Amino acid sequence: MSGPVKDYVCLDLETSGLYPKYDKIIEIGAVKVKNGQITDRFRSLVNPGRKLTEIATAITGIHDGDLVSAPDITEILPSFLAFSEALPLLGHSILFDYSFIKKAAVNQGLSFEREGIDTLKLARKFLPDLESRALENLCVHFHIPHTAHRALGDAEATQQLYVKLCELFWNEKDFAPRQLVYKVKKEGPASGAQKERLYRLAAVHKLELDADIEKMTKNEASRTIDKILAQYGKLTEHVEKP
Repeated sequence: MSGPVKDYVCLDLETSGLYPKYDKIIEIGAVKVKNGQITDRFRSLVNPGRKLTEIATAITGIHDGDLVSAPDITEILPSFLAFSEALPLLGHSILFDYSFIKKAAVNQGLSFEREGIDTLKLARKFLPDLESRALENLCVHFHIPHTAHRALGDAEATQQLYVKLCELFWNEKDFAPRQLVYKVKKEGPASGAQKERLYRLAAVHKLELDADIEKMTKNEASRTIDKILAQYGKLTEHVEKP
């Protein structure tokens, strides 16, 4: 590699929480860079099929009402994969964003194997004396314009941060893209029996579930059923089976 990587996609997500096993993507933002120049942008809200927590809304500024008409991840993911081609991914803690996309891809039977460059790891190595290497703080440090905690704004700021880090610290070893690894198994959709039981439990206990039953995976449905049973107990036989 004769110099910094100049063809890549800088990716950032907003999510309903921190754990790809349980949480969902609510916004995708990305910029495509070819020969060091931004050539295209990708931005979409994503309907997670569940209500957002107050914390998620406070951090992102995204409300449930903003997501009602947004596409489901199954609709938008193929478009993002086409946009990103087979380019390396750049991001601030890129494995976090990669893990959410990888899980969604696996659930749709799609392949998503990429190399990545992590600006957070680079900042930790080359800027150890800064009080914080959070993206927002690094943007202040380098006077980079930044719309914090919205996916496209974070992606654009991260791309500028990468350029700055390359100017100051580039070397072949630390800046080389590395294979991103996140192992995940495919989750099938909730079964008809699971959905039926959830609808019945919700009706009997007069519950308004936070998640859309029709969009649940088998694991999500199982966890939700267990949670309801732990709180309310099992229904009697004559109630569960009319």
